[in-house]
Amino acid sequence: MPPGGSRKDAFVRHQRSWGTKRRQQRTSRASSQRSNDTVTLYGWHTVKAALDNPARRIRRLLATENAARRLAAESAPLRMTPELVRPDAIAQRLSPDAVHNGLLAEADPLPSLELDEIAPEGIVLVLDQVTDPHNVGAILRTAAAFATAAIVTTARHSPEATGVLAKSASGALEYVPMVTVQNLARALARLRERGYLLVGLDSSGEADLGSTGLRSPLALVLGAEGKGLRQLTRTTCDHVARLDLPGRIKSLNVSNAAAVALHIASKRIGGA
Repeated sequence: MPPGGSRKDAFVRHQRSWGTKRRQQRTSRASSQRSNDTVTLYGWHTVKAALDNPARRIRRLLATENAARRLAAESAPLRMTPELVRPDAIAQRLSPDAVHNGLLAEADPLPSLELDEIAPEGIVLVLDQVTDPHNVGAILRTAAAFATAAIVTTARHSPEATGVLAKSASGALEYVPMVTVQNLARALARLRERGYLLVGLDSSGEADLGSTGLRSPLALVLGAEGKGLRQLTRTTCDHVARLDLPGRIKSLNVSNAAAVALHIASKRIGGA
């Protein structure tokens, strides 16, 4: 944990200090990266966490009367007066199955960290073309629970940090730094140069993760739903490990696999 506060506090201070500069830099990179338009955040935990994050610029806040009263009761740091609307006014902006809890915010995307800005300590999760926003959101939530240092994703073949992903993350989008890279193999090589042990997770791994020699800093690499790790990603890792499961089902959804792997790795590194 960094001196002078929690990892979350350090992340917020870091974002606040250079968020404006990063927003300007994103403009010049727009031709090579995905659009950095306003993101949509909905749901109580998602929007409340965004309001609590001084690095998150909120452009518009829609709230039902009940939600606005709850925000006031919890002394949420409102930077604008909420627009009071009926629940259906929020629902019509979302998919039919979206649960908005009376809150919707339009906000600027958070700045993405650079790979070299991650402190070489603890655990980093690397996602190899994990495309389902529900899974990425669930992984973010688990990463926040285990104080993961960052999540590394690819610029292509990964969902945007908005809507369903943000809702599934239940506020964790504000707590876990995201790093977007153009080339995953080069990013993994750079992590190795910075001292990280690279461990890929795959059902065909040569050893159980629980018996693999783990140390900090550690990068756990998870593959796409159904496809697993790409071949180049596998060969770039220092080890490819599996999760030995006692039941009849031997494979897990990628977000569940991330949770089990983080639990094992956190215990191993913490007890080392």
